[in-house]
Amino acid sequence: MKVGILGTGDVGRALGKGFIDLGHEVLMGAREANNPKALSFAKETHARAGTFADAAKFGEIVVLATLGVANKSAIKLAGADAFKGKIVLDTTNPLDTTGGAPKLAVGTTDSGGEEVQRLLPHAKVVKVFNTVGNGLFYKPQLPGGPPDMFIAGEDPGAKKKVTELLKDFGWGTVDLGGIVASRYLEAMCMAWVTYGFLTDTWTHAFKLLRK
Repeated sequence: MKVGILGTGDVGRALGKGFIDLGHEVLMGAREANNPKALSFAKETHARAGTFADAAKFGEIVVLATLGVANKSAIKLAGADAFKGKIVLDTTNPLDTTGGAPKLAVGTTDSGGEEVQRLLPHAKVVKVFNTVGNGLFYKPQLPGGPPDMFIAGEDPGAKKKVTELLKDFGWGTVDLGGIVASRYLEAMCMAWVTYGFLTDTWTHAFKLLRK
């Protein structure tokens, strides 16, 4: 499968390596061509590098791994038509870091996930990979067993495909319903971040326990 990744940071790189390890083709996109981080990743992993537009056109699945507050500009650069009919993995959180410790820039009545779906009305957006650090994205090994990834999105078929991908990545899946549940998943990210700051540890993840 072809995977286009928008974003050259730790999140995009970690997911890109996971997809490549599983045998998928990856193109990492940046705002401009010949981005040093994208080129370095391509050389290191034998992936491809290009622009946001290149990644969006290339991917059968497209990963949005930019800063959450920059999603609108990233999608504009890529061109919304390139996402049409595709599954879009929204891994982002709309974090405001201007005041020091991060806080949500949007919350309770809207979410970054909902904004992405509005910007891409003809794509199948699934909020995923936003409630844990990138170091645990791929096949996490934790004493309590495989953790759970919480997802949200409107399209049942897209969420089924994402659930299959998460299994390959070593995760259980908890489906919280429509994209509106991104409001709670993005707040869940803040719970993860807050615990990290309090304990100075960043290797924790969530698991839903059932009786």
